[in-house]
Amino acid sequence: MTSSSAPAPASGAHKSHGPLRRLTARRRDEAHRVSSPLELFFDLCFVVAIAQAGVQLVHAVAEGHAGSGIMNYAMVFFAIWWAWMNFTWFASAYDNDDALYRVVTLVQIAGVLVLAAGVSRAFEHHDYLVVWLGYVIMRLAMVAQWLRAARSAEGPERTTALRYACGVLLCQVGWVGLILLPEPARPWVFLVMVIAELAVPVYAEKARVTSWHPHHIAERYGLFTIIVLGETIAAATVAVKSALDEHDALGELLPIAGGGLLIVFAAWWIYFVVPIHGHLRSSRQAFLWGYGHYLIFASAAAIGAGLEVAVEQVVGKAHISTLSASAAVTLPTALYLLTVWALHSRHFKVGISQQLVLPVTALLVVCCTFLGEWAVLAAGLVSAAAVVVGVTLTTRMVARERRANETAPAA
Repeated sequence: MTSSSAPAPASGAHKSHGPLRRLTARRRDEAHRVSSPLELFFDLCFVVAIAQAGVQLVHAVAEGHAGSGIMNYAMVFFAIWWAWMNFTWFASAYDNDDALYRVVTLVQIAGVLVLAAGVSRAFEHHDYLVVWLGYVIMRLAMVAQWLRAARSAEGPERTTALRYACGVLLCQVGWVGLILLPEPARPWVFLVMVIAELAVPVYAEKARVTSWHPHHIAERYGLFTIIVLGETIAAATVAVKSALDEHDALGELLPIAGGGLLIVFAAWWIYFVVPIHGHLRSSRQAFLWGYGHYLIFASAAAIGAGLEVAVEQVVGKAHISTLSASAAVTLPTALYLLTVWALHSRHFKVGISQQLVLPVTALLVVCCTFLGEWAVLAAGLVSAAAVVVGVTLTTRMVARERRANETAPAA
């Protein structure tokens, strides 16, 4: 997950059709590189775990335990996101789609399903045993992939693969503290282990950078964003339907439903308005962009949880104030807007007016928190207005450039 300036190793293994093939690096300049059906299946199964984390976050916030709920959500979501991200970057460089590669990937999927089964115990009883077991399954499968890549590599490339395998294994030992140490120590264990996990790619790729494909990586992240936003819509829809069936509160629910839909539509538009693959060139850019998506994915999923909380509050099922319920939607929305601006939009905006659109929108969304029962609708309208303003500013800039080109004297 580093600089794309590394030479692309020769590779023809993935073109073979045998059931078992050498796991060699793919070329970075490979044409028409797109996500495979296995990768799409992988994403869908990972979203099952994200949905479980979202459900438990809803319960925690609705019962007035937002602090512990957010902490548990951050810890569980990191395990899901980090395993997904490591597979994504590995697959971009080494996917040969043979039988063994598919089987090991399916083992990783089984691991995330085990993790998903343990999410409720982690939230309700602070018991991370099943979550830890699922994470270990995913990570050991990843170790097997790196060892297989090392077997087919030589020199610095082999060193990189072995560093990845050893680093991942050592981190699994550290994560044992999450289930053995007393509960007050666990947040500190989590923080230390997050730093250790994030450091593994930085150290491993000092020997040689992996040959990930910029277009493929950008597509993979984009597709996962779409799936997470789709889960957000699905969760909010189920919450509204249940509230209507049980309480017949259409008038109170319409502002939340309308505002939530506008927020998600705007979130999709803002993320995909610029092609990001051209920005993924240097080591520093790739690490910041890839790691920063933890906040994008987590906040996008949390928007759906917040909408569920707002629905439960308006029908009297949540034991929190209207202000708290509104904040459950507006705060993750503002975080999403700021993070997308920092990772994507600011690199393509020209002039202070374009640069300020998303930061100002995030601030206005936070201000919407104090509008009572209209907070979610107002946040949705502000988010939609940001899209309109952004499109208008870009259109005017393009028109000015066109006029300038037309009136410029010929050379």
